[in-house]
Amino acid sequence: MRRRIAKLTVTALLAFAALIALGTWQVERLHWKEGLIAARAAALAAPPAELPTSLEAARKLEFRRVRASGVFLYDHEFPVNGTEKESGQAGYLLVTPLRRADGSVLLVDRGWIPWDRRDPASRAAGNPAGTVEVAGLLRIPSDGKPGWFVPDNDPRKNQWFYVDPAAMGRAAGVSVLPFYIDAGPASNPGGYPLGGQTNMELPNNHLQYAITWYSLAGVLVVIYLLMLRRERAASATPTSRP
Repeated sequence: MRRRIAKLTVTALLAFAALIALGTWQVERLHWKEGLIAARAAALAAPPAELPTSLEAARKLEFRRVRASGVFLYDHEFPVNGTEKESGQAGYLLVTPLRRADGSVLLVDRGWIPWDRRDPASRAAGNPAGTVEVAGLLRIPSDGKPGWFVPDNDPRKNQWFYVDPAAMGRAAGVSVLPFYIDAGPASNPGGYPLGGQTNMELPNNHLQYAITWYSLAGVLVVIYLLMLRRERAASATPTSRP
């Protein structure tokens, strides 16, 4: 009997520790997510910034409003698989290199297009010639794939699932800056690309997750006490003899 109680206790303690650890991890994630949300809100509220010249400087300015001017290299467009922010319709986020007056090349996510508008000829009005000015938000690319379930980019087929300035620069045969711009909501001739696709809303369900894990830990304690009482009651019951 003591061995069964000891085994029950050890199992309950291990499960309880795991549930508390998961709940605490979610609390830590909650604080981290709240920090991200606050940082984005502060960046949007800040005045426009000058376009940085290095990745280190750009990291301090992510989601700040910036401007850039230059000539779009339409021959090197990169259709990145994505959905339209408002409708959720599948299509592409059109990333296009912008050659600036100083010779540097900056990638610009010009906005969303439907699948049937991948051919530039189907949206020629939205590709103005000559020098243009772009206003939008400064973005930092992810280090590698942004998630486990995101497919790999295939530069040879011009199939893209996330923005990778280095790989896109190699595919275009130009050296590009290590950050990019998400174009703002200003309308383009012909309606496409549809700008303003930056998703500023971050899901924050970590408090609910933490409460769930802590609640399960509490339920486990109740179950353990009930089972312990049952075991002790069983051990205290005298065994009847024939």
